[in-house]
Amino acid sequence: MIKIYHNPRCSKSRQTLALIQESGVEPQVIEYLKTPPTAEELDSLLKKLKREPQDLMRKGEDIYRELKLSERELSREEAIALMVEHPKLIERPIVVKGQQAVLGRPPENVSALL
Repeated sequence: MIKIYHNPRCSKSRQTLALIQESGVEPQVIEYLKTPPTAEELDSLLKKLKREPQDLMRKGEDIYRELKLSERELSREEAIALMVEHPKLIERPIVVKGQQAVLGRPPENVSALL
């Protein structure tokens, strides 16, 4: 079972989803802006990605600037809580298969899971 945390408005996310489907797999699609992950789910995703929360934040988003996140030092828990509250901060797409996960930037990264 493959899951993709997807934003249909994002071209990289659409490309990643297409690559998965072209391989013959129909993934579980989670539109994370409509159904944000819980703090526990996001923490698990980060561990699978082997990344820290700040590494997964979209620094170009308006909310990132509005919250002045570049000027703040956040604990892991604070950063995760902010991404749960403001899912636009979460880099996308994230593709998960079992205990492995990759960021679909570039979309070809997903090949490691197929």
